Amino acid sequence: MITVNPIPAFTDNYIWAISDEQQSYFAIVDPGDAHPVLNFLKKKQGILAAILITHHHHDHVGGIAALLEAYPGTPVYGPAEENIPHRTTALQQDDNVVVPEINACFDIMHIPGHTAGHIAYYQRGTLFCGDTLFTNGCGRVFDGSLPALYHSLRKISQLPPQTLIYCAHEYTLDNIGFALWVEPDNLDLLQRREQTHALIDNNQPSVPSTLALELKTNPFLRCHKPSVINIAEKVAKRSLTPGSEVFEVLRTWKDTQYD
Repeated sequence: MITVNPIPAFTDNYIWAISDEQQSYFAIVDPGDAHPVLNFLKKKQGILAAILITHHHHDHVGGIAALLEAYPGTPVYGPAEENIPHRTTALQQDDNVVVPEINACFDIMHIPGHTAGHIAYYQRGTLFCGDTLFTNGCGRVFDGSLPALYHSLRKISQLPPQTLIYCAHEYTLDNIGFALWVEPDNLDLLQRREQTHALIDNNQPSVPSTLALELKTNPFLRCHKPSVINIAEKVAKRSLTPGSEVFEVLRTWKDTQYD
């Protein structure tokens, strides 16, 4: 059984520290900044066992070099299709990463869209998905594509509903705001807004979420729902095919009018 600790970084990033119950060794996911990670390891008296990278953006890889200075020889895992600094192992769909120090094995999912080679790490109902799926939202498209991002989200949606979603940013409240543009009468979404406000007001992270909750409240996973199709068609001023076309309208709407 793994234990996951959040390490806040920058203004809204989460770097995830994965360990076993003894919390002696840690695999670190997407260390954009080394300083908070080093402080965390010092406080825990822990040892860095592995670095797991989901994609190439600086706020996910910027701390790798300094961590390797402190813990030389640490393996660095990352997507094969992207340029990851200091990567020792390149990963593709259906590869596995074994970190024996924390008794964990991660299955690799190729989930492009936000970036062209983005990957996720899945282990026993826990998904570290970087910037592809956010709590109540999804990532922007940079060097990926909207169709690729849609299909990646569909791939994630097929995981078990109880899967814990560990994304890399604290965006939930902002994403709920847009979700309410899409489904203002979604009772699950309205309840989630109140619950998220309570967490943030108490300085608690709103991440992780569960896939089950995302399927009820995240408009980018609900592109086949009549209420979501209806609003997307009003925005597009034309009929849309449920699924990818609806998704592309929603993501473009958020990019151009909400964000």
